[in-house]
Amino acid sequence: MAENDSGQDQTEQPTQKRLDEARSSGQVPRSRDLTTAAVVLIAGIGIRVAGAGMANGFAGLMKSALTLSRDQVLDENLLLPDLVALGARALTATAPILGLTLAAALLSPLAIGGWNLSFQALAPNFTRLDPIAGLKRLFTMRGVTELLKAYAKFLLIGVVAVYFLHAKTAELLSLGSEELNAAIGHSVRLAGDALLVLSGALVVIAGIDVPLTLSQYSKQLRMSRQEVKQEARESDGSPEVKGRIRRMQQDAARGRMLQEVPKADVVITNPTHYSVALRYDETRMRAPIVVAKGADEVAANIRRIAADNKVPIFEAPPLARVLFRDVDLNAEVPSTLYVAVAQVLTYVLQLRSAARNGAVRPTRPVIDPSIEASRH
Repeated sequence: MAENDSGQDQTEQPTQKRLDEARSSGQVPRSRDLTTAAVVLIAGIGIRVAGAGMANGFAGLMKSALTLSRDQVLDENLLLPDLVALGARALTATAPILGLTLAAALLSPLAIGGWNLSFQALAPNFTRLDPIAGLKRLFTMRGVTELLKAYAKFLLIGVVAVYFLHAKTAELLSLGSEELNAAIGHSVRLAGDALLVLSGALVVIAGIDVPLTLSQYSKQLRMSRQEVKQEARESDGSPEVKGRIRRMQQDAARGRMLQEVPKADVVITNPTHYSVALRYDETRMRAPIVVAKGADEVAANIRRIAADNKVPIFEAPPLARVLFRDVDLNAEVPSTLYVAVAQVLTYVLQLRSAARNGAVRPTRPVIDPSIEASRH
């Protein structure tokens, strides 16, 4: 894993983007001790379970290899086919153990880091061949730490191995007095026991190494606060750009809203601070809906568009305020405002009828100012 020597201010945990970039470059947490422990443990279990069959297979293989016919001795052309056949039999005999250890080697990385194929990591890096740089790495704190870890692992495994050999000395010495097939089976079982005992020591080592590896990996990828802020700016854009995008979105939404004003039945105003446009189609709507609303400059634009399109404008400050504050765009008018809104819409319909028929203008309704107190 690459060292991060940018300073002492790497106090922030790595972001997901930093982790993804490290992974794409082949920088993932790996514990060789975990893989070694898994392979030795699985090999020990496999030998202990299938060792007898494998030993019998090898005994037959050895007997076959040492039994030569007259033709095999005299005809050198039979040598290669015989060797190929013996190799195939040997591979068949060892296939279970080889398959188990291969599976352990492939599956153990899933515990930390997972599988990772990185073509960037496969690219040649000739700086790693620099002997001077290599010597410098040996005398760093990390190099000394790795050396001490290696000695500690060697001592632990050595002590366990010596203890096992001492405990099994009598059995090992008795192998020479046993019948051949029994001795082969016995030796295979001892080999399986030895691997299981050694795997116990390796599991202890892996239990210590895995947390250290994960901690070191996280520490190497830590970021400074400035790096986190810079990444956020690169990912989300600068505040200026985001503000401009937000303004553009608001302008677009406002433009779509203002396009609905000519379709409104009435615009209720404050008269200057608020404007709310209502539309009602009794055949398709349960109640009138707010198709546009705004304050100050937007309110002025609503009034201007309404006047240009001959949409009635009704001044009712209490009703305009409560509609602006309590009713969302494209939402229905609440039941608490039905009476006031119905008065306005009825007045608008009466105005249109009077204009068509040349009748006297209807009396303008007075909206109860207490409607603001009944906000939903």
